[in-house]
Amino acid sequence: SRSRPSTMARSRISFQALAALLLLSNHAADAFSIAASPSRRAIATKLGMSGGGMDAYDAQMAAMMAGGTATPAAPSVEEVAAEMIDSSREKSNAVAAPAGILGETDAASAIAALEASQTQMVANIASSIPDLAVKPDASICPSSSDFLIAGHAVKLDASDAPGPANVAWLSDLCVDETLSSLTIYNGPLTDVPHLISRCAVTDGGANLNFFLDFRPRAYGAYDLRDAEGSYPGPETLGRKSFEYSGARKEFDTKFGTEEVVAFYDDIMGKFEGAVKNPGLGDDALPELEKVTRGPLAIDVTMPLSANNVETILSAREKAASLWLQWATDDSHGHRPGAPINTQYVYDSKYKINAYGVLLDIYVNLFGQSEGEELAAADSGPIDEAYVGGGS
Repeated sequence: SRSRPSTMARSRISFQALAALLLLSNHAADAFSIAASPSRRAIATKLGMSGGGMDAYDAQMAAMMAGGTATPAAPSVEEVAAEMIDSSREKSNAVAAPAGILGETDAASAIAALEASQTQMVANIASSIPDLAVKPDASICPSSSDFLIAGHAVKLDASDAPGPANVAWLSDLCVDETLSSLTIYNGPLTDVPHLISRCAVTDGGANLNFFLDFRPRAYGAYDLRDAEGSYPGPETLGRKSFEYSGARKEFDTKFGTEEVVAFYDDIMGKFEGAVKNPGLGDDALPELEKVTRGPLAIDVTMPLSANNVETILSAREKAASLWLQWATDDSHGHRPGAPINTQYVYDSKYKINAYGVLLDIYVNLFGQSEGEELAAADSGPIDEAYVGGGS
């Protein structure tokens, strides 16, 4: 357990330079330096692996393969995170912090049910991945912490399983009457999708926001998908379009299978009164959301009802089961060497972008100060080296 994470400086986001993009070779790490970008506003596209050409990513890959150092690439983790905080605060200055977002009885029972289910999900994962271990310094225990969100207790059980088990970060988060969230980031030894599974009570306890996503581990230009679900071809992206379409095909073949698509369709068919929020192909979706979302992401708002809570419970349990099935399947492992290096570089960008997404979500839900603290806690050590044998 730990005390209240009062500032970003004291959070687990220690913000060392993004020279923490380590090159992994036989589980050893070499420094990979990246110069600061001259434009802080370029974060969403330069670190976001978007823009149709992945300029920064390609420069880093080329330098890595050549054994050199990238030149004009991404800003440091510290600069990126500071810019995200600054931008979030600027937007919130004109908007009053949300008040009274929680209901009393219905919200409490819904979140209690989600928490109990999530606890069992994590127990199932731990029984199949014995190396999964709690990270006490990154966890929050309500009995020994004064960290509150909207006056409600926060419980966060953080864990990881470095080495062959390949779990870089697992956040089992619950805010009483407010939020239930499970986040799992994989290490670079496999291409298994990250899992984001979150349900929040909104609109004074009247509604639920449910988000579920298997996050791809390679850039597939999903951020460039249009409203019809089409992607730009070689006439726009040149030869890179084949690389990106190949990444999409591999994800669909291994993870976005007919079974998984049917599972997603079944979920949507069972919800009552669900309204889809902006998704890929919608100009209203924020840039960082575009570069982190997977192609099957569910993001819906619906009335808080017994049917909807039961459907969410079932969906989250099935998603965790699918993730565990993939995570324990050796066929999803990378070959030693370059594939692991490439995965590490990609994941390092993903983690800072995912933090930026979560920052906006939590600030919108809980206000600036508490939103910042919760995003820092839930995101984990975004610049922590993962070298296969330890973290």
